[in-house]
Amino acid sequence: MPINPVFQRLGLLTGVRGLDALAEARVIVFGLGGVGGWCAEALVRSGIGNISIVDSDTVCVTNINRQVQATMGTIGLSKAEALRTRLLDINPRCHVTAFDRVFSRETASIFGISRGVYVIDAIDSLTHKLDLIELCTEGGAILFSSMGMAQKLDPTRLKTADIWETAGCPLARLVRQGLRKRGYRGRFTVVYSTERLPRHGEIAPACGSGLCLCPSRRQGTEGPPAGCPAAETVKQGAESTAFPVEWCSSKKVINGSAVTVTAGAGMILASLAIRNICFPGEGRSP
Repeated sequence: MPINPVFQRLGLLTGVRGLDALAEARVIVFGLGGVGGWCAEALVRSGIGNISIVDSDTVCVTNINRQVQATMGTIGLSKAEALRTRLLDINPRCHVTAFDRVFSRETASIFGISRGVYVIDAIDSLTHKLDLIELCTEGGAILFSSMGMAQKLDPTRLKTADIWETAGCPLARLVRQGLRKRGYRGRFTVVYSTERLPRHGEIAPACGSGLCLCPSRRQGTEGPPAGCPAAETVKQGAESTAFPVEWCSSKKVINGSAVTVTAGAGMILASLAIRNICFPGEGRSP
């Protein structure tokens, strides 16, 4: 079978068997922010044949500095759908499934987490992150996870390690603590950084305030605001109510983020998956 010219240069590194393995692999990327979006794009540019992308959020103007699908033209659109359009422009042969949903234990069954599936965890929520880690282990999925990438400017300080061997990353510490409380003893590789920069107090983030630039959450029968197709459905008696999921107002602190770090972490996650697919065993913790 002729090699797709799009992936010819990669094939010089992986060989035909590697390209075939990538085309047959299935990857699910949870979280399409500054880390997950770049990871998904790198995977599709590397010949992944089947990818699911999961995020319930909509594109905000404040995402443009670091999120691959965020442009002035996609503000207010579903992050998952905007990224799906971009990925299919890169490789129309790729099977791209966009889930405009929140990941949780209640919704986990819809995503197809199962043995042999590669899972990229770029979720911010600690509870959902811990749930995903446990479910991947239970289902036999191959997991690579991102730790905290906010408040950092230096991508050269990014590292990979087993979750139990990380140090200097506040989110990794919370993940380890949460896993111990749950009795989890599994192993998986993470991307993390020890860098921590101070916040500049003279710049107050609008997010979560009356000046918030994110699409407003609406409840009621009118549904989501015009131009914001991303919506979650909740039950109110016999009625279904749709509203775009806006996370900023639920966060205690809005931290700064730089594309050089978030995209770097996304590329490392993609590399871990690609190398493991082409050369099984590479990139994973023992």
